[in-house]
Amino acid sequence: MRAIITGPTGAIGTALIQNLQSQGIYVTAVCRRGSKRISHIPVSDQVNIIECSLDELHTLPDRLGETYDLFYHFAWDGTFGSARNDTGLQMKNIQYTLDAVQAAGALGCRRFIGAGSQAEYGRHEGKIDAFTAVFPENGYGMAKLCAGQMSRLKCRQLGIEHIWVRIFSVYGPYDGEASMVMSMIRSLLKGQRPSCTKGEQIWDYLYAKDAARAFSLLGEKGIPGKTYCLGSGRCAPLAEYIAKIRDCINPEAEIGWGDIAYGQMQVMHLCADLTQLKQDTGFWPEISFEEGIRETAGWVQELF
Repeated sequence: MRAIITGPTGAIGTALIQNLQSQGIYVTAVCRRGSKRISHIPVSDQVNIIECSLDELHTLPDRLGETYDLFYHFAWDGTFGSARNDTGLQMKNIQYTLDAVQAAGALGCRRFIGAGSQAEYGRHEGKIDAFTAVFPENGYGMAKLCAGQMSRLKCRQLGIEHIWVRIFSVYGPYDGEASMVMSMIRSLLKGQRPSCTKGEQIWDYLYAKDAARAFSLLGEKGIPGKTYCLGSGRCAPLAEYIAKIRDCINPEAEIGWGDIAYGQMQVMHLCADLTQLKQDTGFWPEISFEEGIRETAGWVQELF
């Protein structure tokens, strides 16, 4: 078995490489040219690293020259801040996704698995599944929704099995510094007083190792043509998660509750319905939030 992963240096990508390696699956990790995060990728005879920016994905068949079984597409530009509403950039991401599908076809892949986002839903109360109405409210969510639909069409034209995974909040080693979990951990380890909202949002967090296991199972057992929601399936007020992070690192630390105001279009309820995912693959999260935080905090501490 051989797999390609674009965007392999983040929390899910690195965990997925480790997961696939453990099964004896050969992985080609497609990294952005000059990325400092290439060092995140495990060194192994089973892992091939190739530098290829998003606008070069169409060159992969000529550069690799081998056949593969699975294509995981995580790479995406403009995931944080104002870039999420950069319409020109987000439109390019749609084309890059189609380029990835075209490359997957030329490389003989039987299955393309794309990384979508909960942002495709916008604001919604209650558990969310693949049949929940989509109404994205920022350019990032709109582009993810379009990329999912267009890549499904492109896969059908090329005879490739297509699976789209709408990822909820995943945390773990190699996650971006701007995420709530990572910024909270770093602040507490430095002895600072973290600022946050009142923490009333109902949220769903999944550890990266569990997310990687879900993607691995979808590569093996996922139903072609389906869209899956990926989270923990369990939700709690954000304040509870923040308190657990504090208790794992420094129970005496002061938290700046309410220092940050809610955004104008703040999502207040986010919880994935894993019914279809569990039914089709048998996946269910195994790692508790507290265990995941301890592992992540230990990784961050090694960087200091």
